[in-house]
Amino acid sequence: MKIMIRKSDDFGLSIYVPKKDLEEPIVEKEHETLWGGWIKIANGWTLDLPDMPADTRLPITVEAKKRAED
Repeated sequence: MKIMIRKSDDFGLSIYVPKKDLEEPIVEKEHETLWGGWIKIANGWTLDLPDMPADTRLPITVEAKKRAED
């Protein structure tokens, strides 16, 4: 799914999913640099992010994969 990742004054890092009109803060991440690992957002979803350089500028739209719910 396509998501936009941005820095937010309210949340720190947040994502926006246009097809679902959903904006949620990122509450946990696998890597400090964000890229190439998973992130968890406030609604409980876990998303896998693509590998990108650590200095990638935000906001950016990327293709993320939602992990299956346990």
